[in-house]
Parts: sequence; structure tokens; C-alpha cells
Amino acid sequence: MKSLRLLLTLPLLLACSMAGANSFEWLMKETEAPPGVVIEIIGERELLRTLMPELVRDIEALREKFPGIPVAIVSHGAEQFLMTSSSAAKAPDTHQLVQSLVNNDKVDFHVCGTHASWLDVMPEDFPDYVDVAPAAPAQIRHYEDLGYELIVLP
Repeated sequence: MKSLRLLLTLPLLLACSMAGANSFEWLMKETEAPPGVVIEIIGERELLRTLMPELVRDIEALREKFPGIPVAIVSHGAEQFLMTSSSAAKAPDTHQLVQSLVNNDKVDFHVCGTHASWLDVMPEDFPDYVDVAPAAPAQIRHYEDLGYELIVLP
């Protein structure tokens, strides 16, 4: 039942969230900073391992152009499970990058508590630097309501 619910829900969430999504390239061409940027990530389990180094560089470039711009990341596909505490030993570089973004660069990093619960992963299974949002789509909508520009990756 959980698998069927996941199969039916994820494509809908992805399609809805990609409507109106921007890119880092688009933002870097803008002359005025938006109120903030929310980055949505949804994909396969190893995605964060390959995506995070480039994402760190993109955030650095964005903050160089727009100093102090608020940035949030919302991960809500299979990739979010790479961020569990038990996966830290398997992906230490990824955990270090996320922890540094959160602690040093003041980036909010969220995972989806609803998706996690479907696989019996609880909020306490994630390290302190990962915020477990009750529902990732609602978290993204919250940022968009604040005027944040949405970037959907990959």
C-alpha cells in the first residue's frame, strides 16, 4: 500500500512543483535579488552525493551576486534518505557539505517527514542539521508564499 501511494503521489508532486520553476542561470542574470531562493530536490537515492558539490558552488555564486540572500533546500525523494544519521558513514562528504551549508552558510535544509514515515524513518533518524518538515510540498509552498524563487533540481 505504501509503495502504491508513493508511486501515485511523487509524479504529481514533481509535475506541480516544476511549473514556474527557475534556474540558477536565470537568477544570475537578474539585476535584483528575489526575497529568497528555495531549491527543490527530488530524485534517486544517490542524487545528493553527486549534486551537493555543484549546489554548494551555485549557492556561493548566488550569494556573491546577492549577499545575504536567504536560501533553503527541500529534499523529498529517495535522495533524502542519504541524509539519515545511519547513512553518514556511507556518505561523509555529503553530510559534511550539508552540515557546513546549514551551520556556516545559514542555508535551511529540509527533508519530507511524510515520505520518511512511509518507509518507517522517523525525524530522530536524521541528524540535528537536517530539519524534518511535516510535508515537503507544504514547506516549499511556505517559501513561495514568502516570495522565494523556486529552483527544481536536477
